[in-house]
Amino acid sequence: MAMASNDSRLQQPPSQKDAADQNFDYMFKLLIIGNSSVGKTSFLFRYADDSFTSAFVSTVGIDFKVKTVFRNDKRIKLQIWDTAGQERYRTITTAYYRGAMGFLLMYDITNLDSFTAVQDWATQIKTYSWDNAQVILVGNKCDLEDDRLVPLEDGQRLSEDLGFQFFEASAKDNINVKQVFECLVDVICQKMNESMEGDMGPEANHRNQALKDSPSESHGGCAC
Repeated sequence: MAMASNDSRLQQPPSQKDAADQNFDYMFKLLIIGNSSVGKTSFLFRYADDSFTSAFVSTVGIDFKVKTVFRNDKRIKLQIWDTAGQERYRTITTAYYRGAMGFLLMYDITNLDSFTAVQDWATQIKTYSWDNAQVILVGNKCDLEDDRLVPLEDGQRLSEDLGFQFFEASAKDNINVKQVFECLVDVICQKMNESMEGDMGPEANHRNQALKDSPSESHGGCAC
């Protein structure tokens, strides 16, 4: 699992080679949030690199990966930020919520505290992100069925109450990892289409401006 090497890294824009690649139609900024140790970094590494390690190293502050995908005949660059779950990093990580188009809000099905904290994380999203950010609730580590403390039905019920889509997944066994990201990208495209097709009143203008907040998002809205 990866961690940012020092605090100065937190203030710098992405420097990976892929991040400099301008050959894309749209760029989506996504954040993975949730309590510490729910598997956020493992989830990102499984999706971006198709790798997994059982060693746990707590993410310091925030880290990122870049992955380009093809959806609906469009080349979409995903800038995926992996945030630290510890309270002492909360001020740093919430600063990255602005301009994020989508969130994976993650809990660990074997950790009841991480599930209880979902409501607080949802409030963080509502407070610090733009109004039309899309959220998927992810119950991670579904491979640990024998250690389950959060019933599937509880996750489904909470997601319905919050208005989020819901998946149970496993970074270790590569269950629903790709599907979660594809679903998030698709729903972002869908909502942006609806915004572009609707009237261009003050609310629509606010949403479209928010899409341009992140670096390199000068391509505007998605017409996927």
